[in-house]
Parts: sequence; C-alpha cells; structure tokens
Amino acid sequence: MSIRAIHRAGSHDLLVDLDSLDAVLALNATLEAAPLPGQRDLLAAAQTVLLKFDSGQNAERAMAALPELEVASAIHAAGKLVEVPVHYDGEDLAAVAELAGMSIEAVISVHATQKWRAVFGGFAPGFAYLLGENQKLNVPRRDSPRTKVPAGAVALAGEYSAVYPRQSPGGWQLIGHTDLQMWDLHRENPALIQPQDTVQFIPATERLSVSQAPAARDEEPEQAHSGGLKIIDAGLQSLLQDAGRIGYGNLGVGVAGAADPAAYSQANRLVGNPAGHAVIENLGSRITVEACEDQVLAHTGAQAQLWITPAPDDQHRTERQVASNAPFALLHGERLSMEPVGQGLRSYLAVRGEITLSPVLGSLSTDTLSGLGPDPLVPGSVIPVKQPSIGHIVGNPQPSTLPVPDEQGIYRLRIMAGPRTEWFGPQGLRQLADQLWDVTSESNRVGIRLSTGEQRLERILSGELSSEGVARGSLQVPPSGLPVLFLADHPVTGGYPVIATVIAEDLSAAAQLPPGSKIRFVLQSPAVQPAT
Repeated sequence: MSIRAIHRAGSHDLLVDLDSLDAVLALNATLEAAPLPGQRDLLAAAQTVLLKFDSGQNAERAMAALPELEVASAIHAAGKLVEVPVHYDGEDLAAVAELAGMSIEAVISVHATQKWRAVFGGFAPGFAYLLGENQKLNVPRRDSPRTKVPAGAVALAGEYSAVYPRQSPGGWQLIGHTDLQMWDLHRENPALIQPQDTVQFIPATERLSVSQAPAARDEEPEQAHSGGLKIIDAGLQSLLQDAGRIGYGNLGVGVAGAADPAAYSQANRLVGNPAGHAVIENLGSRITVEACEDQVLAHTGAQAQLWITPAPDDQHRTERQVASNAPFALLHGERLSMEPVGQGLRSYLAVRGEITLSPVLGSLSTDTLSGLGPDPLVPGSVIPVKQPSIGHIVGNPQPSTLPVPDEQGIYRLRIMAGPRTEWFGPQGLRQLADQLWDVTSESNRVGIRLSTGEQRLERILSGELSSEGVARGSLQVPPSGLPVLFLADHPVTGGYPVIATVIAEDLSAAAQLPPGSKIRFVLQSPAVQPAT
C-alpha cells in the first residue's frame, strides 16, 4: 500500500492520501474488516480514505499505526448487476457532447454500452460514484452548480457517472434521468447501488416519469400509552436529535445528531437518562410543550426564560418559573413555554425516559440535509415517552455550557491546519487566523457561512480537488474565498479544499453562535505527517 500522506482532519479524524484507487479500496476493505482501536467510521473516495475516531488519542495512535498496516491487494468483490433504464434528455447533454468532441448519439452510446463499477459512495445517501470502462466521457463539472438537481438525474463529472437519489444541489453535468428509487429505507439494503456493484445503463424506449417522493421513513409504532409531550408551538425549528448515525459513511449517510453535543449530553444527564437518548433541539429558544401524564424535563443550551402554566382545570396551581440547567417536573396538562433572553442559538429539552419512535438506521436524529429521520416537529406532534425503570436518578443543577466571548465580544474557536492547507499556503493560513470572521444569516445545521470585512482567502493552487470525505468542523473554502464551517448535517464528501478544521472540543461553541457573531480562529498545531 502506498500512503502518500496522513493529514489531521481536526482533533479526532484523519484523511489518508493514497496513490491509486486500488490502494483506496484495499485500505477501506482492510479497515472495514479489522477496524483500528476507536475507529467509528470510514469513507473511501477517489484518492483518499477519511477515518473517524472516538478520541484524539486514538487518532494519534492510528496516525502512527497506518504506515505499518498490512494491507492486501485490492480485491474487486463481485457485487450485483444493477440495470438502470435512462431517458437521455438531460439539460447538459449537448454541452457534454461538445466537451467530449462527439455527437449526442455517440454520448448516449458510449454511456450505455460500457459497464460502470460502483467504487465508493458519498455526497448523499444512495449516491454512488460509478467508474466506467473507458475515459471517453471524462468531462468537468459545471462552472456554476445548480441549486436543485431533480431526483433520478443521471449525471457525469470527471471520470465518474452517478444517479442523484433525491433532489439536491449539484454541479455535475446532467445527461438524463431514471425513475428507479436509488434510496429506500424499506429495502433490506436501502441503497440500490452499493460499492462493488456493476451498473448497466439502458436507453429507455418510453419517457419515464421521475418520482419526487421524499426519502421513505419507517412507520411510527402504535403507542399503548399516552405518556409524553405534545407540541403546542414548535418555534422556528424543533427537531429530535440524539448522538447520530455512526458507521454509514460509505453509503453517503452523515452522522447528524445534536448540533451542540455538550448541551445535549448535559440535558440527558440532568433528567437521569443514559447517554445517547433523543431530546428536542430547538432553534431560537421559543417553544411550548404540554405534558401528557407527569414528566421530568431539563432545559440546556441557549439562555431562555421557562414558564409553566397549570392545566385549565387545575385551580390550585399558578404560573411558575423554573430554572435552566436543572431538572423540573411538568405535571399532566401543564404547559412549558420558553422565551429567549440572552446568549446562544440552540436549546435542548430532555424528557426523563425513552422516546419510543422508530429509529432510522439506528437513530432518531433528523438530518436536514439528507431528509433522514423523523419529520420536524409541528404543532400537534406528540412525542411518546416510556418511563424509565427505577434507579435512573435525576441530576443536580449544573453550570451552563454556553461559550463566553472575550472582552471585545469575540468568540475564539481553536483550529488545526489542514487537511488541504497547501491550496492556500502559509499566508492563507495566517490570514485565516489573523482576521475576524462574521457569522452570516445563511447559516444552519449544515454549516456556518462566514463573511469578512477584510481580505477573502485566495488559492495558490489551480484545478479541481477530487471529492473526498470531510469531517465535522471542516472550514471548506469555495471559489468565493469565504469559508463554510461544517456542522452536524454537513455532506459526507466535498469538492472544495478544507484549509483547517475546528477541533471537536469547540464544535459545541460553534453551534451556539447566532448571525452577527464575530469569530477569531486560533491555530493549534501542524496537521500533516508524511508517510514513512
């Protein structure tokens, strides 16, 4: 195995550069069969493998162990044959013909007469990168990506072809569409095309209609009890979130999970829940819930006032205020209303017990980018809760986990250089750390879009970066020169260089910064270890 370099991708993850696709597939197969200590996930791409670990210590150990790892030669496993009927009517078909120097008919023939091998997944659940038998249709991405590519679109970019599993942004060249459902959670294997499968595109004889149905969700089980919480006012955005989906990177499935892991974990501890239970994540700290049977709750995260109003038929109680970062009772029929009063962006509301909805790929997290997980909460939603067994003790009040700015109102986030600092050089890295960055209103759970009144980042390398796995906390820099800080729902792969990565310990702070916040990045350590 020829490792060219091992890059730190933040404090917990590694990006391994290899010299061939066969080397990528061999390392991926080896680490799938025998994971390294603390390995949580891995994601193969054209020239890299992204490895995610549970701690910085295990990432450090893996960095030392990888060059000595015994890896067998790449074995092209015999996957299944998937036939994909295509109506060749894509908006970019004529442009592809011009770029390839052939007629439209020849483009269709070249695409449909060769077999394509699914070499790795990424970008979105069910999205597979397909490598053809020849390079005749090697065309660049569009100069200007589309904001909406329809589900079922058949596309080309570089040496790869792919089918978009759902509507999403995309910069690939569209040559046709299919009505096959590429991702379906009701199948035993949700992804129709998986790594090592062979794909044969077949020209359709009739016009196909592409299904625009959203990603399938598991049916919620019928509840034998009415205990839980009812949503009266969901505020700006209220979602169920837990620790996320671990181990599905090669299927294009991101982790998602709570945007602020520290506040999320604290909320569960306060109500006596085991780590990993689902809670309500609310944007803007404005929500009203009603108790169905007596419940114990705790609020953490963004600062808010919490008021409890008694049930309409309760003449013995009056409105009362309860404290954040401490457990409190919400009796049957009572309503809890939250109002924002200070710092922070996201609130977490935990209820003692287990939320008994059906998980999707092992998690109740709602992924706003891919659409996986439960629907966002709306007025009338009922969250069923199973009360815990005896012995789950509620916690004592705890200090807030919110980040604190310095005297100038600036928030400091620690970063590690890389994995693609060379695209910007030492000057670009110094510029990133020396100037102030503003959080824009376009930010969300996918990422924080940054702006600056100073100089934008400029690349010193030209060309395109092959799509590769990206870590949570990555500062990806598009051609605009304005970084995007990836949060919980970020895409699993990206095609823009990542100049630096926020360390895992500061990601909770990043998730709590509202638009208008000012950030200074503080460089921690080098990120690249040459292979030995």
